[in-house]
Amino acid sequence: MKTSLKRELLDHGATVVGIADLRGFLGGEIAHLDRAVSIGVDRRLNEDTLSLLVKLEKRAVRFLKARGHRTLAIPPDSDRKKGTFISQLYSLFNHKMAATSAGLGWIGKNGLLINIEHGPRLSLGTVLTDAPLRPDLPMEHGLCGACILCREHCPSQAITGAEWSRALPFVELVKLSACRSHKATKRATDGKPNCGLCINICPYGRKETISDFGLRNEKPKAYLSLSSGGIAC
Repeated sequence: MKTSLKRELLDHGATVVGIADLRGFLGGEIAHLDRAVSIGVDRRLNEDTLSLLVKLEKRAVRFLKARGHRTLAIPPDSDRKKGTFISQLYSLFNHKMAATSAGLGWIGKNGLLINIEHGPRLSLGTVLTDAPLRPDLPMEHGLCGACILCREHCPSQAITGAEWSRALPFVELVKLSACRSHKATKRATDGKPNCGLCINICPYGRKETISDFGLRNEKPKAYLSLSSGGIAC
């Protein structure tokens, strides 16, 4: 079932799909939904990212319900609605936590999920389920290494340079108040403050040369050691 579900989602536009074991992370009425289908879509896709993520979540829900399993789709961060049952979970659930637990990537020094192939350019959605899906191996630590490009070029100096690990998930990576203050001064795009330098400068996922940023024109060593097997799906 796991392979069929992944293929279903990948064939309909998902960039990466992983399965996470969330036992011990959730409580209350949803504690029994201890598996998460983590779905990532590359922001560079032409189709509207939010619309695609919502469609993929609905497809995963239909797939699992047709096989007799319970589900709960967590909307993408950019599609959060107040006054609904699911809105009560927003402060308790983090798509990045599900994605790292599903092996889709790690939390970079820029505070974003970084995938080995697509860098920090994935938008995320999650479907919780009680289906007995075999989980993928979680990411245990970051693979940014000595790279501090995002910190050096952050215009708000919000990036601390600390490194994430599964054992220390709450270390302060980004000073959010400084980041928000800077973005508030930038020209808005579609009504939302815009910056994005920490996304564009990250060596992971870049298709063009990175020599202009002071690095050799090659992927970090972590990429070279993992790219043959991959962690995306």
